[in-house]
Amino acid sequence: MAEPHIIINIGRQLGSGGRVIGRLLAEEFGCRFYDKELLNLAAKESGFSEQFFAQNDEHKRFFKTLFHLHDQHIGDNNFYTNNFSQESLFQFQADAIRKAASSGNCVFVGRCADYILRDHPEAINVFITADLNYRIDQVSKRHGCSTEAAQKIIHDKEGSRASYYNYYTGRKWGDCKLYDLCVNSTPLGLKGTTDFIAHYVRLRLKMQGKEVLK
Repeated sequence: MAEPHIIINIGRQLGSGGRVIGRLLAEEFGCRFYDKELLNLAAKESGFSEQFFAQNDEHKRFFKTLFHLHDQHIGDNNFYTNNFSQESLFQFQADAIRKAASSGNCVFVGRCADYILRDHPEAINVFITADLNYRIDQVSKRHGCSTEAAQKIIHDKEGSRASYYNYYTGRKWGDCKLYDLCVNSTPLGLKGTTDFIAHYVRLRLKMQGKEVLK
């Protein structure tokens, strides 16, 4: 069988464990894992600092901080010579995603990777959800806050995430039609959900005449 090229794009609800599952899948298939790591790649490609990308990560409006940054956050050549627009930072990150996908097996978490790689024939798009009470509990533990505060964090951050995705893709974040597989991580837990997705990936590859030995 042919050697597979594995590209897995993970969309996720806050508190669903999508990032952990993505990292476990990367370990399972020997893929490079990209989440926050994409910020560093995009920074290197663009000449902007990683901090600049981090401040605007998965938020729709980039210019709110642009003119409040110190000089060291912006590469001198880029700011004055490039045709900078609100979409430029997204484009830098999109270019970094395409470059990473072309160079080997990858698991991407968020950042519109499913849209950016929509024409990639080997991309598998997965959306991970979870029961609300589970998500509230996870966010509450992570931030050391009350359930009410956790609910607000989920509402606010998911609002920003959806706005970012919808704005740059023209799609609706979380729409099941956009994904090959949508999974609720609550019944199986993080490890069980990872195993379930991994089984699906192997079946997909096998149907394409490819096989993962691990």
